Amino acid sequence: MTKELILLIKDNTNLLEDQILTIINLIEDGHTIPFIARYRKEMTGNASDEELRLFEEVFNYSKKLLQKKEDIKNILYEKKFLDEKIKKLIENAKTLQSLEDIYSPFKTKKSSRTTNAITYGLEPLANIIHSLKYNKDEIHRKARKYINKYIHSTDDAILGAKDIIAQRYADDYRTKDIIRNLILNHGLLEVKEGKNYDKNGLYINYVKNNEKIKYIKSYKLMAILRAQNEKQLSIKINIDENHILDNIKKFKIPSWSNTSKDIVFDAYKDGLKRLLLPSLKREVLTILKEKASTEAINLFGNNLKELLKTAPLVEKIILGIDPGYKTGCKLAVIDNNGNYLDSSVIYPTKPKEDEINSRKKVIQLIKKYNINSIAIGNGTASRETANFISKLINENNLDDIKYAIVSEVGASVYSASKIACEEYPNLDVTTRGAISIAQRLRDPMAALVKIDPKALGIGQYQHDVNQKDLALKLENITTDLVNSVGVDLNSASYKLLSFISGISENLAKNIINHRKSIKKFSSKQELLNVKGLGDKAYEQSVGFLRIKDGQSILDNTSIHPEDYNLTKKIQKHFNIHEIKTEDIEKIAKNLNTTSTKLTYIISELKKPGYDVRLEFNQIKFANDITKIEDLKEGYILNGIVRNITDFGAFVDIGLKNDALLHISQISKNRISHPSEILSINQNLENIKIINIDVDKQRVNLSLK
Repeated sequence: MTKELILLIKDNTNLLEDQILTIINLIEDGHTIPFIARYRKEMTGNASDEELRLFEEVFNYSKKLLQKKEDIKNILYEKKFLDEKIKKLIENAKTLQSLEDIYSPFKTKKSSRTTNAITYGLEPLANIIHSLKYNKDEIHRKARKYINKYIHSTDDAILGAKDIIAQRYADDYRTKDIIRNLILNHGLLEVKEGKNYDKNGLYINYVKNNEKIKYIKSYKLMAILRAQNEKQLSIKINIDENHILDNIKKFKIPSWSNTSKDIVFDAYKDGLKRLLLPSLKREVLTILKEKASTEAINLFGNNLKELLKTAPLVEKIILGIDPGYKTGCKLAVIDNNGNYLDSSVIYPTKPKEDEINSRKKVIQLIKKYNINSIAIGNGTASRETANFISKLINENNLDDIKYAIVSEVGASVYSASKIACEEYPNLDVTTRGAISIAQRLRDPMAALVKIDPKALGIGQYQHDVNQKDLALKLENITTDLVNSVGVDLNSASYKLLSFISGISENLAKNIINHRKSIKKFSSKQELLNVKGLGDKAYEQSVGFLRIKDGQSILDNTSIHPEDYNLTKKIQKHFNIHEIKTEDIEKIAKNLNTTSTKLTYIISELKKPGYDVRLEFNQIKFANDITKIEDLKEGYILNGIVRNITDFGAFVDIGLKNDALLHISQISKNRISHPSEILSINQNLENIKIINIDVDKQRVNLSLK
């Protein structure tokens, strides 16, 4: 472990050197981020999983930077370009960008003019001109000696020398950095109509738009870049070139010089306009796109985290309904552990309306399985199906049964997926879709981890961002949340288990197969009998698994077996409900442990099986169904946040399409982002309708 690596990480985190070294050693020893965050708090200064993920990013970037430094030094050493000055510049570089700027002058030039001038022997003449020691007449006299079969005149020689000087200017790493920052802070993005521009299309609000790059919103930039790819818009970066040229005269060429400064200035001007600005403008566009992509990915990740945190509906028998018109409504019943029980199809709506038989089938299922909750997908025919269920409940005095409208986005993706085929090989896709809707009400996290997050409709421009970075972000978000919640070992799918620390997808399947063979796990210790699950996987995973009715209360907690002896001492010598906060430190010292660990163990013993999601968004059962024709501006209603973007939130108010709650209408106080106030699946009350467009089926809302 190099000192340089630790110092680089220290510069980009709030951690001490000892903590950095400890975390690196833990990671390289095969410990996962969730495991370190939960069970090695004392060693990391109580770092959270989010802080450790940031550490992981900085760690990987720093390693990449150091490796790049070594590679460049080796290349320059072999080419005999590595002097002490260059070596020091490389070693002091803090970013890959600055490192690339330093290395750039030594790369093979793409400009044929520069390459040709050097090949024709004009570099000494360029040095003469660049020295600013000679006047124009002297330079012309000196240029004569460079005339050859390729260079036919002194003017040709001077032009070639200027090409070399222009390249030097464009390659100077300090100049690059200054002008790059100038473009980023003062450049304008000019947007014009493109070849395929549709004046009635999606991008009419972006045309003839000049906006400062520094202030352009990421979602707006993503839209413009998409339009550029579709050739609907063309974009150009503009910068005040005269300002740069004035600075060249002021700072790059000595004012006292009365020699070749005009020739040098012309070379710098050429280097700026022909080489440097086009290159930096392309680079700035890449920087902007990467920044917008990162922001979109982070937003997607936050939305996914909020969605997966939605509270489960525990100990309920649930009827899932996937609404439809021609094909009818598909029904599926699941028990309180999420196991599939039964299915059917009803036709409560036109064109095949059969309300009598539809009622009969639903009531039969309710009585047969003691159903107490109903989940209705919010897609096609949702409103009509909800009306049917509401009427059925009221007319049959089924007051104990509640129904909820749940998002069915991605249900069709799941129903045709490989995992759905493996879970329900003998059921058709329509029944699997209804099961997925029921599962979303019972345990949103367990149901949604089976679906590609990009199919969940909770982001913006997710198909335009860096797909590798997006996949990694969503994987980490899901992994960290699943582990923070914990997983029931006797009801989890293999997909949910595969997100548990230390458990691969193949190992998760082995756990499921072992569970089938023994009917159910009664102790976490039995995990060691699973094929392929060794000591390391057991150590990393066991604390995040739960057994509701295990042999010990500890099987239903996140207390790690490595702390079982300590826990038994606590149980033997103390009444955990009588331990006072002010006594924790003293007791911890007597037990030879830390107050952090003692507090944690006591908390787990007080509420075994506790689900942290119960602290977050609770499911809201429906009580009113509307259609857009029934609405009027000024109406007050309730809704559920389904998606959050940079510009606002989309709210389910019982219509086919979600209504828009623009950022400007979220709060009376100024906010910079909707997520400051809203979260996915949040229940909103007293929302006011401020605009209705029946033709486009659009509704705008306000919380003001």
